[in-house]
Amino acid sequence: LPPDATQRRHGGFAQMIRDAAGLSDAEVRVVAVHEGETLEAPGQYCAALITGSPAMVTDGADWSEGTAAWTRAAVDAKLPILGICYGHQLIAHALGGTVGYHPLGREVGTQPVELLAAAQNDPIVGHLPPTFFAHLIHQQSVLQLPPGAQVLARSSHDPHQIVRYADHVLSTQYHPEFCTGVMTTYLNHYEPKLGAEGFDVPTLRAELQPTPHAQQMLQGFVQRYAMAA
Repeated sequence: LPPDATQRRHGGFAQMIRDAAGLSDAEVRVVAVHEGETLEAPGQYCAALITGSPAMVTDGADWSEGTAAWTRAAVDAKLPILGICYGHQLIAHALGGTVGYHPLGREVGTQPVELLAAAQNDPIVGHLPPTFFAHLIHQQSVLQLPPGAQVLARSSHDPHQIVRYADHVLSTQYHPEFCTGVMTTYLNHYEPKLGAEGFDVPTLRAELQPTPHAQQMLQGFVQRYAMAA
């Protein structure tokens, strides 16, 4: 779950994803694996979105490792999957990549993301502009890709901003569901910690801007894989 201040103003990760993707509550089933809820077999879903989390993949929590095992089975079953932030890292970990703390520290705020040549013909990412802005806040990253994964976008801080693992599996380090209001709440909540890490939080707040293209990736995934089901 996000910080309490974010939940009060904007809802949890699942609610923010529903809002950004234009989905109704009835169209989404939320499985709170961190609270002990159990995922059904991959064939019971038309698509899966693995959300962000304040937990760390490297903690190796039972619920996280269980979700990684489910993710491997879901990939084999050809279930469309989109991972976001923690979900991005969990998919990489599940498929044999390496996740850990970024050697340069945290990435936070509204930052530019650059598409790579591999994204040109991608059905979800290919229509995005060569450079667009996205909202980020993370300490861990995908440090080494799993076999067969392809990077579609990077930032100056993190070389693995969008990764495609298979025709039906995609993930993003940034948060396509965040708006400037959510990012402002995060910056306000973590201002003391960010300041101690050397960030100029007032400048980060001043540089926040809408990120419609980042959001379009989420919407494109939902329209292609969930709405068509």
